[in-house]
Amino acid sequence: MPKLELRGVVKRFGGTPVCDGIDLDVAQGQMVCLIGASGAGKSTLLRCINLLEPIEEGEILLDGVDISVPGLDPQAVRARIGMVFQSYNLFPHMTALDNALLAPRRVRGLSRETARPEVEALFARFGLADQMGKYPDQLSGGQQQRVAIVRALAMRPEVMLFDEITSALDPQLVGEVLDVLLLLKAQGMTMVLATHEMGFARQAADKVCFLHNGRVVEEGPPARLFTAPERAETELFLARALK
Repeated sequence: MPKLELRGVVKRFGGTPVCDGIDLDVAQGQMVCLIGASGAGKSTLLRCINLLEPIEEGEILLDGVDISVPGLDPQAVRARIGMVFQSYNLFPHMTALDNALLAPRRVRGLSRETARPEVEALFARFGLADQMGKYPDQLSGGQQQRVAIVRALAMRPEVMLFDEITSALDPQLVGEVLDVLLLLKAQGMTMVLATHEMGFARQAADKVCFLHNGRVVEEGPPARLFTAPERAETELFLARALK
C-alpha cells in the first residue's frame, strides 16, 4: 500500500479546475518531485493534501484512509503531514527555538522542558545549533528556511510537503536548503516537493511528475523522464526549463 494516494482529485477556483482529476502514488520513504510551469497546479495540489484547500472530487488516502472526507479534524492530519512553504512564516517576535517549540507545545501538548531536547537535536542536525537564540531577522534566508523545516519536523510528521522552498532564496543559499532535503531522504522521510530546481529533481527524486493544466501529464523515474520524455508537453517544458 502506498503511504499517500491521490485518486481523481479535483479542485476548482471559480469553476475553473486547478487540479483536474489527479492520480498520484507516493511510497513510504519516497521522494516525489512535482515539476511544471507556474499555474500548473503544483502548489494547490500540496495544499489539498495538507487539507488547507478542500477538494471537490476524489480521495486523498493516508495509509489507506481517506483524509479528505468532510468533517475530519485537519489538525490531526497536519500533525502527520508537515508542510513547508516558500515564505518562512516565522514569528518575528520569537527566537528560532521558540518558533520551533510552539507547535509541539500547542498541538502535541508537550511542556517546553519535554519538547526542548528533541527540538534542539533537530537544530544541531541541520547545522543550526548556534542560531537557536536568534530572531528571524538576524538569520539569513537559508537559515530561516531551515528553521521552518525544523519547526515542521518537530511535529514528528510521517510525510513532508515542500512548496517551492528555495524560490525566495538567493542562489548561493539554495544549496544549504537542498542539502537538508537530501539528509531527510537518506533518513527515509516520505516527501512530495513542488520545485523549479530541475537539477535537484533529476539527481535526488525517486519519481518526477510533470503537471500541465492541472493534470499529471507524465510521470516516471528522473533518468527516463528527463532524457526521453514521452509527451510533447513534457519535452517542451524541459527544453525551456533546462536552458
